[in-house]
Amino acid sequence: MAIVQKSAASNRYKAEPSVLTALRTPRLLTREVLAGLVVAMALIPEAIAFSIIAGVDPRVGLFSSFVMAVTIAFVGGRPAMITAATGAVALVIAPVARDYGMEYFVATVILAGVFQIVLSLVGVAKLMRFIPRSVMVGFVNALAILIFTSQLPQLLGVPFLVYPLVAAGLIIMIVMPRITKVIPAPLVAIVVLTVATVVIGLNVPTIGDQGELPKSLPELFLPSVPLNWETFTIIAPFALGMALVGILESLMTAKFVDEITDTHSNKTRETWGQGVANVMSGIFGGMGGCAMIGQTMINVKASGARTRISTFLAGIFLLVLVLGLGDVLAAVPMAALVAVMIIVSYLTFDWHSIRFSTLKRMPKSETTVMVATVIVIVLTHNLAIGVVVGVIVAMVAFARRVAHLARVERTLELDQPVPTAYYTVTGALFFASSNDLMTQFEYAGNLGGAH
Repeated sequence: MAIVQKSAASNRYKAEPSVLTALRTPRLLTREVLAGLVVAMALIPEAIAFSIIAGVDPRVGLFSSFVMAVTIAFVGGRPAMITAATGAVALVIAPVARDYGMEYFVATVILAGVFQIVLSLVGVAKLMRFIPRSVMVGFVNALAILIFTSQLPQLLGVPFLVYPLVAAGLIIMIVMPRITKVIPAPLVAIVVLTVATVVIGLNVPTIGDQGELPKSLPELFLPSVPLNWETFTIIAPFALGMALVGILESLMTAKFVDEITDTHSNKTRETWGQGVANVMSGIFGGMGGCAMIGQTMINVKASGARTRISTFLAGIFLLVLVLGLGDVLAAVPMAALVAVMIIVSYLTFDWHSIRFSTLKRMPKSETTVMVATVIVIVLTHNLAIGVVVGVIVAMVAFARRVAHLARVERTLELDQPVPTAYYTVTGALFFASSNDLMTQFEYAGNLGGAH
């Protein structure tokens, strides 16, 4: 019996297509390779931007993205999901770099990875089952909004030529899939707009304008901090916050990809893998990170990738592009990447959830939970806070609904020496239903002799 259950579990998490199948099938391998290339290009400006948020050199974010993408390709539980430096993690640990310096910053990243490994061993991933679907929908919709709004700085106060370039990129990505899906539409848009910008000599913002690209390979970086209780008390709160935010965002993204691909992934392994990836990132002087919903959507939904090959190659291509083709990469217009992210935002948003027919059919409590999750995430730019608030709202709505399910039936038996009233209580009894329950007993009627 145990053997059968173990076999069923392994089949449940079996990736399809597998890495070996993709390697043996030229069509699938081509798709994975090109998807990894597109993701690598999209990772670069994001990594630079998140480095600035964290208060560290752009090279820290770029190397962190490379190390984490390559590591998670081997140890992660969700094939085709992209892990790299992220804004949510950067916001959590930015005070460490500002107040204590780079040595403590890297030590925090390593400790956060250790915390994630420990949390995976105690089964924290199993708590995902308590996150309602309405929170999940709100999470996804909020991410789509954040992906779109994060592109606004590249669309405001820029040369007018940026707008026709973005429009051209959008047209290419809408039309291209109708012609062929062999080559990912985002890659075609990036190449076409880059060539047009260089040939015509358009003066528009490029990747090179976002920050200096590194010129050498990442090196081992073991933080020189005192190994004592004082150091632990300084970095532990930030490390724990980073670990929890990273786990939550990664598992929510993994769950979303599960639904898109109609497959299952091992959430415990993913949690463990995120911890290992963060430890490796810290060892090479990186800023750590977690799963990235935007780049994952580029990989899975826009490019059609399904295996670990695309994740691994995204990291490899990132390093090759930055070190070997830095001058070429620097010429890629930001307008091309903005167009890609706008399409990703559109594909990420759950449009079915806001249709009138859906809202009319769904319970108001479910809609309230979804809207609350979206509002909190968009206002705070913190996915963890938004999800926690969404879960709390869902708990309150559930408690309120269940509180009214308790029923009391009263029967009065007059043939006994003393007339006696019997009460039969059915339904869920807990603190929220106690007040309603008390009002259903007829105390005044019992004073005439019934008990």
